[in-house]
Amino acid sequence: MSNAAQKRGGAPVGFVTELDGIEAASVIYLRLWSDGADSRDNVWGDFAASLGVEQGRKALTSFENLCSLCSKFGRRPLMRHAVNCKCLGADESCFANFIGTAVTGDRDDAMLIATLLVRADVAPLLTSLATDFGLALKRMNLRAPRHLAGEDHAMHTPPTTLH
Repeated sequence: MSNAAQKRGGAPVGFVTELDGIEAASVIYLRLWSDGADSRDNVWGDFAASLGVEQGRKALTSFENLCSLCSKFGRRPLMRHAVNCKCLGADESCFANFIGTAVTGDRDDAMLIATLLVRADVAPLLTSLATDFGLALKRMNLRAPRHLAGEDHAMHTPPTTLH
């Protein structure tokens, strides 16, 4: 695979602020998870604070397994933007749509999206984990991340820095 093909999944396709709360959270948690141990501690802290220790642990386990399967059985590594980047990459958009579709109970469409991310034989398990993770995010009662764009800016205003 060429270097350009490897980075294609990072191509900006929109802004995180254009996503609903669950989809935006799934992207931000994916970025945080990939950012290292300290950021992973922040993910755990969010889950525990919002869901309680027991339910937070279940959400974290689902998310850890989801990320692990994507990493181990992914068709290629998922490209991600920096944690605070306002852009939404193509792979991140696919991941967000996958979680959003899984949480609505549309298993067939979620399975189809899962096959874009991982091998077909892993897609059912990935879809189940995405449903569990998405439902946990739903219980957290998240709002869309308007603060990334600033309250006084229009949603579609391009960021002043690219990345």
